Amino acid sequence: MATFLPFISTIFIAASGVFVAIGWYLIAKRKIEAHKKAMFWAAVLASVFFITYLSKTFFIGSTAFGGPDEIRVYYTIFLLFHIVLATIAAVLGIWSLITGYKNKLSVHRRLGPITSVIWFISASSGVVVYLLLYVIYPPGETTNIWRAILGL
Repeated sequence: MATFLPFISTIFIAASGVFVAIGWYLIAKRKIEAHKKAMFWAAVLASVFFITYLSKTFFIGSTAFGGPDEIRVYYTIFLLFHIVLATIAAVLGIWSLITGYKNKLSVHRRLGPITSVIWFISASSGVVVYLLLYVIYPPGETTNIWRAILGL
């Protein structure tokens, strides 16, 4: 179960990133209704990711980096970069959805492209974090979130 939930949550965030890319393509083609549907599903998939991520974190714990000590600092910097981007993407994503659904299109048109890029990079870097934690290197210990992130 400790590796199953991260795999599932990674599938959801990767799919979310794909829907963001599709939504961007659709709006460039002026397919507004299809764009709305794609971005709605991107948000739903990101929400399911967040629920599965929180479930694993609360009920099982967080996985520490199990790779070599020589690259731990690089992993930690990358992870912190991912966490900051994911937080920004979540806030901007909610704001973008609200402005889009409320037809505040002047704000939405400025915010949407920025949000999409950050969201896509966040989703992509999340997949890389999963690969580093569970595929490329063996998982480290299961611990609290701060010890897993900072190695304390």
